Amino acid sequence: MASDDTVPDNASRCPCDSGDTFGACCGPVLAGAPAPTAERLMRSRYTAFVLQDDVYLLDSWHASTRPDELELDRDLEWRRLVIVDRVAGGPFDREGVVEFEAFWSQGAQRGSLRERSRFARDGRRWQYVDGRVG
Repeated sequence: MASDDTVPDNASRCPCDSGDTFGACCGPVLAGAPAPTAERLMRSRYTAFVLQDDVYLLDSWHASTRPDELELDRDLEWRRLVIVDRVAGGPFDREGVVEFEAFWSQGAQRGSLRERSRFARDGRRWQYVDGRVG
């Protein structure tokens, strides 16, 4: 997990913009609890980007598409997440798709990343497979 000085306290609002607290949303998933849905995994991955938790990001990536390493841009600040669409990805599905737009800032620059991500469930664990940006 990310360093203790960057991890929100459990009563703080979750960085994924779900409206829930970190302790009731992404906190348990980042700590190892299985995400119940593809969307929850996607939200936890966004939070991991916010917290610069590259270990979690690699661990939650499907082995068939996982890179050997991940270099995060430490100057990029993720600001807000909006879920645009979701297809399947529920507790009884094997696959799911979540489309999102994540807003960022880096110095004076602002922008967003929109991705349609594919997820697969292996046993009880959802994993990120890949995504189409655009």
